[in-house]
Amino acid sequence: MSLSVRENRTVRFVFLGAAGVGKTALITRFLHDRFDSKYTRTVEELHALEYDTDDARVRIEILDTSGSYAFPAMRALCMRTGDAFALVYAADEPGSLQEVQRLREEILEVKGEHFTGMTVIENKGDLGCRSRQATAEVMRTVEKDWSAGFVETSARTGENVIGLFRDLLQQVKLPSRVSPALRRRSQTMTIEAAGTQKMPTMKKNNSCILS
Repeated sequence: MSLSVRENRTVRFVFLGAAGVGKTALITRFLHDRFDSKYTRTVEELHALEYDTDDARVRIEILDTSGSYAFPAMRALCMRTGDAFALVYAADEPGSLQEVQRLREEILEVKGEHFTGMTVIENKGDLGCRSRQATAEVMRTVEKDWSAGFVETSARTGENVIGLFRDLLQQVKLPSRVSPALRRRSQTMTIEAAGTQKMPTMKKNNSCILS
């Protein structure tokens, strides 16, 4: 009688965007269901969790990056090791959308022009600073021209944060039903807080994970 062997899988979600758009706030809302209104500059932080699906044990890593990108080589490494990317801009900061466009171009340079594993997030939707028409135009461009996902969120209220992670899970072909907050997770931990530990050695070929 043969024994079935459960697959172990690791994937990485990389959060990119200008400083202050709410990347950390979105991750914190998803993992811990809380919002901190005090802004703290992120250098780089990696979170990880594990959960079970019907046929696999999955490890998800979420890489929270800085908006300043002082070291281009580090940014390129993040892009090479990412499996899917959350490109975040803020509804009240028009320049942050231009940064998302630039980051997408960099990702395509690293991953290849046909790479589509990206979700664009308009955060801070609760502030009411952007017209519905403008948001609709961005969504059309992202979905039709970029073949990427688009999600409107608010880290402050928690609006559609689960939808953001559901879209990322679909990008890497994992079942979206594991959300919200990956209820069956067995472990959540911060692997690296800025300046405290070195990032663990990561394997190449789509072995990095974000959660």
